[in-house]
Formats: sequence, C-alpha cells, structure tokens
Amino acid sequence: MVLKGLVATFFSLALTGVAAYGVLVAGLFLAQRRLLYHGTGERPDLALADAGDMAEVRLATADGLDLIAWYRPAVAGRPTIVHLHGNAGHIGHRAGKLGPLRDAGYGLLLVEYRGFGGNPGAPMEDGLYADGRAALAFLRAEATNIVLYGESLGSGVAVQLATEARVAGLVLEAPYTSIPDVAQGHYWYVPVRPLLRDRYESVAKIGRVRCPILVLHGEADRVVPIRFGRDLFAAANEPKSAWWSGAAAHDDLYDHGAAEALLEFLGRTFPVAAAGGVG
Repeated sequence: MVLKGLVATFFSLALTGVAAYGVLVAGLFLAQRRLLYHGTGERPDLALADAGDMAEVRLATADGLDLIAWYRPAVAGRPTIVHLHGNAGHIGHRAGKLGPLRDAGYGLLLVEYRGFGGNPGAPMEDGLYADGRAALAFLRAEATNIVLYGESLGSGVAVQLATEARVAGLVLEAPYTSIPDVAQGHYWYVPVRPLLRDRYESVAKIGRVRCPILVLHGEADRVVPIRFGRDLFAAANEPKSAWWSGAAAHDDLYDHGAAEALLEFLGRTFPVAAAGGVG
C-alpha cells in the first residue's frame, strides 16, 4: 500500500509538472511579440532630442499606415543612411549617438516602426519590412546613394531590404543570425524554434546581399552574443569589414569607438564623397 501511494504521488507530481511546463510554454507562445517588441507609445520630440537639424517627415506604408520619421538630407556627394533601430525605445533615443554622421554631412532617415513612438499599428516581422520599404520609397526622390543601417533587431530588417533593393552599403550593429537562434539561447528550456512567428532569418539571406557590408559587435554583448555576429559576417559576401570590440556590450558600442569605425568604413566606401568635404 505504501509503495502504491508513493507511485501515485510521483505520477501526480509529474503530471502537475508537465501541466505547469505546458502552461509556461503556452504563455511564452502567446506573449512572444510582447517579449520581442518593447515599443513605447511615447512620441519622440525633436525639441528634446539631440537631433540637430533633422525634421519630422511622414512615411506611407503599402498597407495604409502613416508613420512618423526624422530626416535630414545629405550634403552634396554624401550618401544617406537609413537607420532601423532595435526592439526598444524610439528614434529619439538614437538621434544623439548618430550625431557624428550628421556632423560629417551624411543624410539620415531615422525610421520609426509601426507600434513604436506613437505610430499606429502593431509590430510584426512583415510589418517592419513594410515600414522599411516605405522609407526607401520616400528616399527615391530624395537620395541617390543609400546605406541601410540595422541596429540589433533592425539588422534583420536591414538585411531583408538589402536583398530587395539596390543599396550602396549595409551596416549591421550587434546583429544576429536569426531570432530563433538568439531566443533558444535565452530560453534554452523551451522548444522556441518551431514556436516563433517572427524569425528574421538573416543568415539565410545575407548571401544574396551584393554591397559593401560593415558589422559592429561587442565581445561583452549578453543580449545578442558576438558569436551570432561572427557567424553572420562569415556568411556574407565580400567586400565586407568587421569591427569587434573587446569591451563593448550591446548598447554601448559608440562608447568604445564604433562611430569612428563607421565613419572610416563610409569614407573608404565612398571616397569621392569623402574627398568632397562637408560643405
């Protein structure tokens, strides 16, 4: 009787554990987009940001959304950088760090995603691609040479756009091979790969990119470990360059020299523009 009781207790506890694990997996599945996208309803304010002479513009997406963005045109001879930010905050939080690009005369278009920065809509992979395409459509009448710059989550958007459009360069800050690769590392106890809706499979796409590429990544990155950036870089075509910082983490690359590496890459990739001066 005692043995039967112990067996019954064991199976009861096992079933409870399995049920709890199932609830955990189901909860993560249902909440996955809230875990991936940390957008804020706060509208970015040009007057409060270190945005220089940037102005607010509107981007019209193919699915009918009207999105805010910040833009300043390039001086003559300079390319325009389309910046696609990471999964948290808004464009106002990036304007300051990109000041060296403005000071050097490069054009800048800071793209604000749907569901971020007071924009309408809800973020999802296909939606962010549509937002990036709207940015490129806006620039067709504004700029000739365009460089895509993807930061963290935005690196997946930038890689996708670079496979679709003819661009002059691609910059990837703290990039990943795919969202399932990164998520599996953080949630090792859950079979996340088959459950993820938004995948951003950059490593499967980067071989189709045919423009100069720069990868910026830090050895101390615990959000997107540098091995993912190295693997993506290895899969990319030449010409390609990498800047690996031994001290930088995920959000502080510009504190360790990333701006200088970026400006060197741009100057080398666009030598005529670099020789022409800011004006």
